[in-house]
Amino acid sequence: MTYAYVRVSTRDQNEARQLAAMREFGVAEDRIIVEKLSGKDFNRPRYRRLVGGLRPGDVLVVKSIDRLGRNYDEILEQWALITKERAAAIVVLDMPLLDTRQGRDLTGTLIADIVLQLLSYVAQTERENIRQRQAEGIAAAKERGVRFGRERSELPQDFPMYAGLWLDGGISSRAAAQELGICYRTFQRRAKELFPAGAKCPETKGGEPHVPPEEL
Repeated sequence: MTYAYVRVSTRDQNEARQLAAMREFGVAEDRIIVEKLSGKDFNRPRYRRLVGGLRPGDVLVVKSIDRLGRNYDEILEQWALITKERAAAIVVLDMPLLDTRQGRDLTGTLIADIVLQLLSYVAQTERENIRQRQAEGIAAAKERGVRFGRERSELPQDFPMYAGLWLDGGISSRAAAQELGICYRTFQRRAKELFPAGAKCPETKGGEPHVPPEEL
């Protein structure tokens, strides 16, 4: 039996090109398995059912190796599971060297294994290079004084007054946050920053809270 596995990462992506390639290869319509899930791992129900049902001599066709998955360490494991344990074959249409069907000589099978190992090595090396470039970029940015994280939002003008009322027990944090139009957790955190250690609201003048400029 010949089966095809077609995968797209999201429901918005179109699998038409993969389907057309499978039909052109000659896979029967009822043996084309379509799955719309990320390829970050192999915890995909349709894929697992498909592989679990493979029998010796069956063939699994994919359009490209990344349609099988994105993690090359796990791809190597799945490759061994399918070709060794299940004794089925794999055909990768976009890379003819990755074809383990019966009838291929030992050299062809060896080349397929070598190519897969090479792809795994290249992918792992690129991941390590990306991590190194990210670390170097972050270190260089910090040396230039770049701050990471979300920009702190500007507080409403009446924030000190409501913060003082809350700390004096005159209003709940949820009610104060609602009046100011901000999240109550943000209100609590910024109020404690403004008046550390539960300080009382500064004395007011003319009905408005008097807060030293350096505290704002």
